[in-house]
Amino acid sequence: MIDILLVDDETYVTESLELTIPWGELGVTTVLRAASGKEALQILEENAVDLVVTDIRMPGMSGLELVEEVSSRWAHIRCILLTGHSDFQYAKKAIQLQAADYILKPVNDEEFMASVSAAITSLRDDWDEFDKYHRLLYSRKSDYKILRENLMHDLLLGREITARALGEQLEKYEIVLQPDQPAVMMLIRLTGRFSAMDQQSLDLMEFAVGNIAEEVFGPQFNVWFGRGPHESLVMMIQNQDWTEPAQTNVEELKQPVGTFREHVIRYLQGDLSMVVTAPFQFAELMTAYRKGLGSLVLSGPEENTIIYMDKELSKRPENDAAQALEELYKPPVLPQLLETKQWEAAARKLNAVFDAADRVCLSREHVYEMYLSVTNAFMYIAHKQGHLVHEIDHAGFDLLLAHQLIQSPDKLRRWATEMLAKLQEELSDQEGVQSRRHVIKQVQEMVTRDAGQDLSVKMIADKVYLHPVYLSKIYKAETGEGLGDYMIRMRMERALYLLKNTNKKIYEITSELGYQNPQYFSKMFKKHYGMTPNEYRDQA
Repeated sequence: MIDILLVDDETYVTESLELTIPWGELGVTTVLRAASGKEALQILEENAVDLVVTDIRMPGMSGLELVEEVSSRWAHIRCILLTGHSDFQYAKKAIQLQAADYILKPVNDEEFMASVSAAITSLRDDWDEFDKYHRLLYSRKSDYKILRENLMHDLLLGREITARALGEQLEKYEIVLQPDQPAVMMLIRLTGRFSAMDQQSLDLMEFAVGNIAEEVFGPQFNVWFGRGPHESLVMMIQNQDWTEPAQTNVEELKQPVGTFREHVIRYLQGDLSMVVTAPFQFAELMTAYRKGLGSLVLSGPEENTIIYMDKELSKRPENDAAQALEELYKPPVLPQLLETKQWEAAARKLNAVFDAADRVCLSREHVYEMYLSVTNAFMYIAHKQGHLVHEIDHAGFDLLLAHQLIQSPDKLRRWATEMLAKLQEELSDQEGVQSRRHVIKQVQEMVTRDAGQDLSVKMIADKVYLHPVYLSKIYKAETGEGLGDYMIRMRMERALYLLKNTNKKIYEITSELGYQNPQYFSKMFKKHYGMTPNEYRDQA
């Protein structure tokens, strides 16, 4: 785990140290030797050395010059100086170069071992701090990704929030959009070879598409990219020069939109369909999303096209069909009734909506607007109560299968009525044992599936819509094991399997399990099993 380089022009000194010091007890796995400063630099360029022990007085490059070069090129390496001269100027220079220690010859083994041990301890402390910092940084970024996506879903599904509160959340999550300025939304469906991918591969492609989007639009626009609640990708963009929707020039988007699609085709070998909405104020975000998603779905599942919506499309036309749909938006609206668990009133609301629709001739687009409003309400309340809607009813929330539901209001009415009954059954006893077991199952599936990711309790709690403290409490109560302990146990069991059944190196296993540092992983493994990964592999 620690590689050390011994440097002295008197080779018997380095040979003696290599043979007599019990390096394994100090945690040193590799001992390298050099007879000059020049040879030492060549070795350092070719090997991952952690600690250099060098004589000061050597022909050519002195030990002090070597330490100075090492400090400038490999700041993480610790250096110990050896000298047969107790000269204060040497000691002063060693201090200036921040050498780890300064040892007089002839070398006393105990003194030498104590010095090396102290340097190794200092190294490991730095590694732990480095690892802790990057774990915190990774956790923060992962948490922000979840929080941003949750906020986007809430807004698209109709959550009411004041402009001031929204501005505070956007700033808190480092989303560079302003709620008092107009925006344009782009809804993206991946097509072509993306359609045949498994979910893990598709997640990677969506991540890559997001990076391409930010690279293409970022220099000119402020961008918020994420996965929408209806299995499409959503990107909201703003230009600081936009002040009113009427003054927004959508023409300036066409060139970067074309470039964006070209890059997806060229670099990811896939394609996409996209709807670019008319400019809207944030208060109209849900309406813009519903209209845009309707156009995306009605364009067909495999049609690779870019649709630019006119401003008139963002407004509901004043005709009999549209007036019938007004029943959807009359208070109390469906999300409010579901949130307060007024199931009978919600059923009456649905009947009133579909009864009004029966009295007029609705276009397919109008039926789809009904579908979106109803599913938005169902998804919002299910997510808020900690459920995944596709587990309650998969068919109604699949964009491809949704086409079957929007063939007629009658089909949609039957599905909506059945879905309301399923929601009532699932959510009426939210605090019951069955609900807690459902959450535990979600958590365990998440940890098992993402064993190679650096999940935190907070990240999992956000995904199941519970407070971290409450989630930890119910997990311990149901299983008798702490959630953090369970997460570590799953990683360690995965480590055992990889050590025993693969030829992967320790650092490869470390990375696969989501740890940043092999030393930290070894420490955790030994704490869990009483031996290091190498020791386990040797006996296995």
